[in-house]
Amino acid sequence: MSTPERAMPPLDADERTSLESWLDFYRTTLARKCDGLEEHQLSEATVPPSPLTLLGLVQHMAEVERNWFCRILAQEDAPPIFPSGAGAESTEAEGTKGADGGFDLAEGATHAHALPLWQSEIDRARAHCATHSLDDTSPFMGGQVTLRWIYTHMIAEYARHCGHADFLRERLDGRTGI
Repeated sequence: MSTPERAMPPLDADERTSLESWLDFYRTTLARKCDGLEEHQLSEATVPPSPLTLLGLVQHMAEVERNWFCRILAQEDAPPIFPSGAGAESTEAEGTKGADGGFDLAEGATHAHALPLWQSEIDRARAHCATHSLDDTSPFMGGQVTLRWIYTHMIAEYARHCGHADFLRERLDGRTGI
């Protein structure tokens, strides 16, 4: 597998292009953090006492993509991709079943399985976003949320988890800045 290309977001773009570009930047960053590692490394929790793994982050972000862009923005009834203990059920009352899931690795979980599922959720997200303006709203937690807010939230979510991925990857093979 070759290292995914990561484009720098444009410095002078309109708001929507900036938001989409930064989200794609962080999506690619997470993919790059996983690139070149063996399956067992991707499933290894390298920053004790945390059980967090790179594979768990990929699975989680597939769930997060599905939650915000399918369940909330498009109002689809989409089941969890990677059901897990409390995470799959803890936010069900808020209409976000599975949103916190994915971190737990099922027996036999692999990056080879999770990566295309994550990419599929990204493709679905892009398709949903293409049909909405930044000011379009969707019901959320008794109020309304705009696509602009969802983009901003997703950028923050990915940035936070890419920071986690930095530590995990560095502990695996010493590589930083990828």
